[in-house]
Amino acid sequence: MSKTHFHFDHVGSYLRPNELKQARADLDAGKISAAELLTTQHQLVDDLVDNEVKSGLHVITDGEFGRSWWHLDFLWNLNGIEAYDQAASYAFHGAKTRATNVRINGKLSANFDHPFFNDFSYLKSIAPDGVEVKTTIPAPTLLFRDGRSDLALNFYDTWEDYLTDLAKTYHDTLQHYYDLGSSYVQLDDTTWAFLIAKLNESKDDPIAHAKYEKIAQDGVWVINEALKDLPEDLRVATHICRGNFKSTYLFEGGYAPVAKYLGALNYDTFFLEYDDERSGDFAPLADIWNGRENVELVLGLLTSKSPDLETVEDVKARIEAAAQIVPLQNLGISTQCGFSSTEEGNVLTIAQQWDKLKRVGEVATAVWGD
Repeated sequence: MSKTHFHFDHVGSYLRPNELKQARADLDAGKISAAELLTTQHQLVDDLVDNEVKSGLHVITDGEFGRSWWHLDFLWNLNGIEAYDQAASYAFHGAKTRATNVRINGKLSANFDHPFFNDFSYLKSIAPDGVEVKTTIPAPTLLFRDGRSDLALNFYDTWEDYLTDLAKTYHDTLQHYYDLGSSYVQLDDTTWAFLIAKLNESKDDPIAHAKYEKIAQDGVWVINEALKDLPEDLRVATHICRGNFKSTYLFEGGYAPVAKYLGALNYDTFFLEYDDERSGDFAPLADIWNGRENVELVLGLLTSKSPDLETVEDVKARIEAAAQIVPLQNLGISTQCGFSSTEEGNVLTIAQQWDKLKRVGEVATAVWGD
């Protein structure tokens, strides 16, 4: 089934207003209730949606205002996963994160009381006519890294049994979003950027290289199994992220080492980071698109890490170069990532965030007339 291509789209997260940060701090300090925090959150999501629509977006999110991390809050609310504090923070270039992580503590399954479902239902209830509501959650491959699945065989007889339950957990979660009225879910994924780095590093070490190839193969199987037999009118996207914390990053390298795997994933839309030299050239787009006429590649050509505004002409020129590899109608434009993958946010102001989105919209209008 052919789905509408949104040439102007956004990855998902937005800078948290100070009022929201203060409310979360007040909750932690016992000064307000969870219900009072939710009231503040809803008021600020209302304001956010107004600004998204004014920016010209036809796809809106709740900015991830209900979570602290882009990924961990979702994962630790699944059945069979718990949060804990690990010894070290994540190895970002030039910044230190909190040390929160997750690990397996039982058999995996979808949690139909997951708080993210309530966040979606609220956003859906306030969405204006003519816009699509998008939910962002981490991809299942996030459990393949940072020791998160080290305990899996304490609860499963085989690794394959574990992967089967992981895929079913995500399939059931995506189906439940659809049942609640969702038509667009995005699975954010740093694992492929991790694999780019590791496959490049291990080129001369066959044993290590084979280990990372196996992670990639398992990733393709789990994701495609999760997507199997979902409703045809449910759009499922992915964002291939290189890390985004206080305007820093985790990984670098072009897409070539993983392009064939991305080209085998049955997503409808791929958000691809292309804002600087860390992302490499456009050549791998051919393998990622893989000739699939209904698949869209959304190029993250404008950075969310800096307030500096790219020029319309420079971005148009890069889109024209990409269109030599993938048809223009199968391309879209966004910032390379969200503005606030964690509640700390990138180093720019909320006003500068909207200036950046306005520039993305200007490029989309100049190129596609959107």
